[in-house]
Amino acid sequence: MGAARGRGVGGVGGGRAAEAAEAAEVAAEAEAAGAARMAKSLEENGPRAPAAEGSLSGTRESLAPGPDAAAADELSSLGSDSETNGFAERRIDKFGFIVGSQGAEGAPCPLLHRLEEVPLEVLRQRESKWLDMLNNWDKWMAKKHKKIRLRCQKGIPPSLRGRAWQYLSGGKVKLQQNPGKFDELDMSPGDPKWLDVIERDLHRQFPFHEMFVSRGGHGQQDLFRVLKAYTLYRPEEGYCQAQAPIAAVLLMHMPAEQAFWCLVQICEKYLPGYYSEKLEAIQLDGEILFSLLQKVSPVAHKHLSQQKIDPLLYMTEWFMCAFSRTLPWSSVLRVWDMFFCEGVKIIFRVGLVLLKQALGSPEKVRGCQGQYETMERLRSLSPKVMQEAFLVQEVVELPVTERQIEREHLIQLRRWQETRGELQCPSPPRLHGAKAILEAEPGPRPSLQPSPSIRLPLDAPLSGSKGKSKASKQVQKEPREPARESGQQGWPPTRSQAKAEAAAGDASPPQDAPAQDPAPQDSAHHRSRESLTSQESEDTYL
Repeated sequence: MGAARGRGVGGVGGGRAAEAAEAAEVAAEAEAAGAARMAKSLEENGPRAPAAEGSLSGTRESLAPGPDAAAADELSSLGSDSETNGFAERRIDKFGFIVGSQGAEGAPCPLLHRLEEVPLEVLRQRESKWLDMLNNWDKWMAKKHKKIRLRCQKGIPPSLRGRAWQYLSGGKVKLQQNPGKFDELDMSPGDPKWLDVIERDLHRQFPFHEMFVSRGGHGQQDLFRVLKAYTLYRPEEGYCQAQAPIAAVLLMHMPAEQAFWCLVQICEKYLPGYYSEKLEAIQLDGEILFSLLQKVSPVAHKHLSQQKIDPLLYMTEWFMCAFSRTLPWSSVLRVWDMFFCEGVKIIFRVGLVLLKQALGSPEKVRGCQGQYETMERLRSLSPKVMQEAFLVQEVVELPVTERQIEREHLIQLRRWQETRGELQCPSPPRLHGAKAILEAEPGPRPSLQPSPSIRLPLDAPLSGSKGKSKASKQVQKEPREPARESGQQGWPPTRSQAKAEAAAGDASPPQDAPAQDPAPQDSAHHRSRESLTSQESEDTYL
């Protein structure tokens, strides 16, 4: 385990990270004990169990475990053999978790997922509104992005959450731009050094969710495929342990191919550099978070400064896993809804809210006189603070903007360069949310554009303006007026009258004929444009 930590958070950042590692010594001992128990359990229950001392040796990053890390590892080994333990007979809740598998009610565990129930009628209305948005996505993003943001803050309907995440993240566009790419990566053998590490981590991801409860089940297989594909897609980054829970959450809401492209967008657009070898981006964001904390909660900032607790100790798992291993499940989903829409500022806001609520008053810090007590407070957050309605309201109201984050990023980057030199693994600039991603990568989006029911020939030009269309209608109506007037006396015309009119038309001067030809053509074009407009709200693309 020490080797794994040397390549992880404790092994980066020079002296500051070394001090942070000393502060986490107690947690390290608990982790080592838990790893030994896990190895023993796996040797008894699973044929593919790795040795305890090498269980994480190939990972690039070792997440700082909470106080219940040992219990989580033991529970994960039980969940890997759900058939023998009888879990298959238990009831499944609406999120897919086995009922009764989490710890005591109220415990700060990501498997705690009490939901703020939405009335059925309200839920149906929200589904109808989201369907309209998804079926006219480009229009809404261009003209009504603020409305999309407000609806994401209210929560995406569960039935449409996976589809909405694909559209918000740009994963849908990415898939369209790279047809067959995932299948190509899926069929490739992969790098053995990453395959072994990925396989060891599979049983750790949400072991009490119905998708991942059994070893070798379809959920673990898809998770392996997605993570392996990413190591081939970005071989310079490889695999990071924190990517596994991100991919697992995505797989709970969409198929493997869509989950892969959403993972690509998270790693490249939302959180660039987070999963690179040196973890420099997460270190910079730790300094940004600590600087913003001074403005949001001076009391908490002062206490953490006095205790000399490095931000990496408490924010690494929060940020790299997007709180998927920290918050109750209903809160995780609401945070992710806002995160996909507004970007990394939501992650910063959630972290600041948790720090403020845990250490933001003299009464709260009075019981945290040392590093150990402070870290225990941050690991054992109050259930009230993490409750869905309270947390979302606090996050929405917290005045932290993209501009503040980027300004602080420049300040911290300058300090980094002055003290440590240039970044060894510079990452591309991150994009703050769905609108920024759409503007940066407009690209072809055939699947996001409704197909009209009436199609025009490729070489047929549309009428230039409304005025021209109206004029063409008038031109078309004028020659019909005399016909109707004559028709009042004898309409419809007899066969002899029709032949006479045809003969008269053939004998008329040729220069009169072109005057009537454009009118029906322009009129037909105009009718086609009207049909396209009327069909846009009806056509769907699933």
